[in-house]
Amino acid sequence: MSVPPSQSHDRYERIFAEVEAPFAFVDLDAMWANADSMLARAGGKPIRVASKSIRCRTLLEEILRRDQSFAGLMTYTLAETLWLAEQGFEDLLLAYPTTDSQALGELALRSVASPAGAPIVTVDCPEHLDAIESVLGAGAAPVRVCIDVDAGWWALGGRIKVGPKRSPVHSVEQAVALAREIERRPQIELDALMAYEGQIAGVGDRPPGRRLRGTMIRFMQRRSAKELAERRGAIVGALGEFVELEVVNGGGTGSLELTAAEPAVTELTAGSGFYAPALFDHYSRFSLTPAAGFALPIVRKPTPRVATALGGGYLASGSGDAARLPAPWLPPGLELDPEEGAGEVQTPLLGDAAAELQVGDRAYLRHAKAGELCEHFNVLHLVEGDAIVDTVPTYRGEGKTFL
Repeated sequence: MSVPPSQSHDRYERIFAEVEAPFAFVDLDAMWANADSMLARAGGKPIRVASKSIRCRTLLEEILRRDQSFAGLMTYTLAETLWLAEQGFEDLLLAYPTTDSQALGELALRSVASPAGAPIVTVDCPEHLDAIESVLGAGAAPVRVCIDVDAGWWALGGRIKVGPKRSPVHSVEQAVALAREIERRPQIELDALMAYEGQIAGVGDRPPGRRLRGTMIRFMQRRSAKELAERRGAIVGALGEFVELEVVNGGGTGSLELTAAEPAVTELTAGSGFYAPALFDHYSRFSLTPAAGFALPIVRKPTPRVATALGGGYLASGSGDAARLPAPWLPPGLELDPEEGAGEVQTPLLGDAAAELQVGDRAYLRHAKAGELCEHFNVLHLVEGDAIVDTVPTYRGEGKTFL
């Protein structure tokens, strides 16, 4: 496993001495160390790369070239999927349903041109099938689909659901019923099954300063993983009676080793682990090295112990709690002001380190999530060792904002 160089404020200041802040960057040494760690946790099963967590075409290409165990992309909108296909990416699985009739029409044309290599789109109800059929003309090639199975855990005798509110398909019977519905439609072909266990993969079990909550999370995750493994295996077995699935996808950065142990799963998905955003600092089963960050210039000193940076209000999507705020990183000891947080045009920074920062200096922060950082910057500066080795466009920098 590769070991990244030590990460320090002074090191990044030397590297970025000629770059004007604000800017975003990816430390490739750290990213490849994280990649090696994820491959080890995957236990030999291939990892499909989640494009929403990267949002940079160049880095997606580099990841897929690095190791054959990184195989294919999991995409997040059909427009993005079709654009990536135009750029030469193959083995694309769209993880979220779509009702975009124009994009579905383009997908239908691509299915005619390359039936076996066309992207797979996710469905979880007959209405999604209706939307696909509505754009297909007579004689069109079948559109390949994936059933999204709800991976949530129903606690307290089914009274409380833990996990993302995604698919209505939960039971073996519901999965078989939808698969039979697909079977009745000759222009739609069932090729894949997926289930994302967000309550395991996306929830750290070591929340800072909350030991009791961590114990509760670990209990929930153990019970949920056991239930899902049994149910997913039963669904795959039932579908195998009448359809041959090409893909059974599961997992996420936070659950790779657990999902990899399921015999029914053929491949895993990960994306956030490459950048290792702040939300992934709080897992007991693994550790990652921060690989993506952004720098803000210090433009004010309202008091000797406060350093105010320009911009910085890059909040992550989700529940709206404090964990969605960006995390001050370097120099160590910086804190957000609890009254102002990270602001649209300014971010006050507190702590002992803030007293040392002066107007014209820079502070380094990390986004709470992964690819969303790229929605705020046109380029990423790529670092190896003590140098910038490339500057590459993000999706935004290529004029592509899909959501």
